Amino acid sequence: MTGFFHETALYGSDDDFLAIAVPFVEGGLRAGQPTLIACAAKNSTLLRGALGEDNAVIYLPGADQYARPADAIASYREIFGGHAKAGATQIRTIGDVPHPGFGVPWDWWGRYENAVNQAFAEFPLWGLCPYDTRITSPEVLADVARTHEYVATASGEHLPNPDFCNGQPLSTPVPDVLEQAAPRVSLINPTPAAVREAVGAAIAGTLLTEDNAHDVVYAASEIVTNGLSHGVAPVRFRLWADDSRVVVTVTDQGSGPVDPLAGLVPTAASRSAGLGLWILHRTCDYVSMGRDEDGFTVRVSVGGH
Repeated sequence: MTGFFHETALYGSDDDFLAIAVPFVEGGLRAGQPTLIACAAKNSTLLRGALGEDNAVIYLPGADQYARPADAIASYREIFGGHAKAGATQIRTIGDVPHPGFGVPWDWWGRYENAVNQAFAEFPLWGLCPYDTRITSPEVLADVARTHEYVATASGEHLPNPDFCNGQPLSTPVPDVLEQAAPRVSLINPTPAAVREAVGAAIAGTLLTEDNAHDVVYAASEIVTNGLSHGVAPVRFRLWADDSRVVVTVTDQGSGPVDPLAGLVPTAASRSAGLGLWILHRTCDYVSMGRDEDGFTVRVSVGGH
């Protein structure tokens, strides 16, 4: 195969997971293909027990590999590029993409599942993304269906996915719980300098680390600059905070970037967010982007860990 063969699998039991994953891994090993596993601890343990200690299997710590979507894309591109340069004609990977069932927000991982259809397209890669229906919400499963061109089944089939619609909008991001309170800062069409000053004053009494405080100020300035440069006025900035965590949002009346890679790779396309938004995705704890009845909103969360 050439290009990215992007497949999902839905399972409702450990036995079904193994029925899908073990033949996938063993097929790669028999063919001499680099085969990577980046699953959560439970599924990695299941696979180790079923496969034995085969030294040809490459295990990547799932929590590290999927710390942030932009980091995962950068890491995977380096790994896949190395194997392709070494002559691999196909690479296999199976990984547990995080979602609320694992206790993390979904939006940027949904965008990750969409973006990798382009970000990994140059590699001879068969990527399998299994989802446990016991812990995965219907909203996440709907996005999974939209972003995977193929579906694997426990009976051994690999089928075209009729729900695949690469590049189409995903589910609307969910507001942060801190947004239930009144914002500490609310500004309309502010300059980036005014935002930096207001944010610095608003977080002065929090317990954020110095690095986190710097990330908040940078993030606020960057997303306001992006809204003023590429959005449609009015541009509204808001900030919420508790003792250890800060959430900032910028909402404008535009449609947002059309490039699904925006923020997840360092693109400099004129109509999409460029290097600054990518830096946010690699330094902040969560970044969401999406449109609802209020407009297009970029949301950034820092701290609280």
